[in-house]
Amino acid sequence: MPETTPDTTRSSVVAADRELDPADAGACERLARTLCTRGDDRVDSPEWVARARDLWEDLPLLLRREVRRFRRHSGPHGTLVIGGLPVDQAGLPATPTVPGSVQRQATIPAAVLAMVACGLGEPLAYLAEKSGALVQDVVPVPGQETFHGNAGSVPLSFHTENGFHPHPPDYVIFLCLRADHDRIAGMRVAGIRQALPLLTPASREALLASEFVTTPPPSFGPGAATADPAARPRPVLSGAVEDPDIRMAQLVTTPLTPRAAAALAEFGRACEATARTLRLTPGDLVVIDNRVTVHGRTAFHPRYDGADRWLQRTYVTTDLRRSRDHRPHDGHVLAR
Repeated sequence: MPETTPDTTRSSVVAADRELDPADAGACERLARTLCTRGDDRVDSPEWVARARDLWEDLPLLLRREVRRFRRHSGPHGTLVIGGLPVDQAGLPATPTVPGSVQRQATIPAAVLAMVACGLGEPLAYLAEKSGALVQDVVPVPGQETFHGNAGSVPLSFHTENGFHPHPPDYVIFLCLRADHDRIAGMRVAGIRQALPLLTPASREALLASEFVTTPPPSFGPGAATADPAARPRPVLSGAVEDPDIRMAQLVTTPLTPRAAAALAEFGRACEATARTLRLTPGDLVVIDNRVTVHGRTAFHPRYDGADRWLQRTYVTTDLRRSRDHRPHDGHVLAR
């Protein structure tokens, strides 16, 4: 399906659903710092993740309650935004500018992401993407402005994360460390619960049929988006017909029949019509239910001066056991 520049004038611009008060933000920061006190704290080590899992229980009630409610039912938009999380702005280094940037050393933002991930389920990563790091940087990279992935700054089309894989993440968590200079970059989200009523019965039927192939996104390496002739056809929608799950990426999902092509185009229009745009500020935490919500991004203008837009991202699974055959040594990284 060809990618088009989103018309963000049709998207509602929203702020945080909840905002932590200074006392709760301070409590979060103190807990996060306990995960950054040793010189050898490594985000990807099982021991560090276990400490983050235990500390989740000590986070402020407001944060735990909102995450717990969202985990039970992600609501009409499939998105939760909580503002006021600590990111240690005074201690932030320059925004990374290298391809494949990740966070291996424990920091306050990485600790916040890990604790919330453990509240939702278990953190997850893919070895072929960002070298299997549990906390990944989403930053613009010089020379990759037109890259259709997290390193680019052109519009990014709607997608669920890693829908090609047998074990896609159930949630995607983003934490904003820095906004873009012009405050125009927007994370766009659209949920199936609002888009579904806009689809015709014929389109719903087609989207529920195994008439689509989704390949790995460009972030999985050069040539990853090239169609694999052995890739198994899947439906875009699956599960309960009144509240289905989604696996779709406009850039790398190919319809195999004329009715599938028409249905995918209609689904894209329904997402555009119901999309919301999130203008993130430092400390905004975004939890996306990857099963029922697609997301994308508007264009922005990086300056590569050390103060560009900087998000960090973590994937979450609600059932780590189901991917055991893909995870060597029962770790958190899917090796295949």
